[in-house]
This record gives sequence, structure tokens and C-alpha cells, in this order.
Amino acid sequence: MTDLVSLAQSHLEAAHASAHGRSAELIVRDGVLRQSVVALVAGTELAEHNSPPAASLQVLTGRLRVTGFDSPDLSAGELTVLTHERHAVTALEDSVFLLTTVTGVAQEAAPDQA
Repeated sequence: MTDLVSLAQSHLEAAHASAHGRSAELIVRDGVLRQSVVALVAGTELAEHNSPPAASLQVLTGRLRVTGFDSPDLSAGELTVLTHERHAVTALEDSVFLLTTVTGVAQEAAPDQA
């Protein structure tokens, strides 16, 4: 079991110690599913990039702005689906979020041949 509160705090501390103002860790890798904790110091931006086939962002602490599509600023406890449009993420204050992605399409198991 992963303690997201403790993980968020340790990554925010690491982000403050980083010259780039961010810290991240992949915490779940299960088939095509990936979940990462990402911490950003206030004012830090993840530059514009493409989304994977499916993705969501859940703010654990702080406030974020996702640019590139029509989305209000996000606060702790809020979740948004990331569209397939290019987007950037900016920390409006020290923030930590859980990024959930699907990196590909799972192949269906072949039916049994009798």
C-alpha cells in the first residue's frame, strides 16, 4: 500500500531542493496503467507536451493550471481528464498531483481454440 500523503510531502521537499523545482516518481506500473506522483514548486511549469491515449490528473495538494484546453484551475481534491490535445501544467502554488496514464491498448486474450 502506498501512503500518498507521505509521498506527496517527501516529493515536495525534493522539488524544493531541486534546481528545476520538481520531483516525480512512478508508483504504479501494471500492464498499460501507470501512476506517478509529481511535485512542482510554485511557478514551475511542465512544458507543453502530448497526452498518452488516456490520462487523468488529481491534485493532492496545492493549485494547478492546465493549459491547452478549456479547463478551470484545479485545487486539492479535484480531478480532471486530460484531453488528447497538447497541454502544459503550471503550479500556481506548491503542488503535488497524481498522474494516471494508459500507455497503450491492452491486447485481448485470444479465444481458446477447441
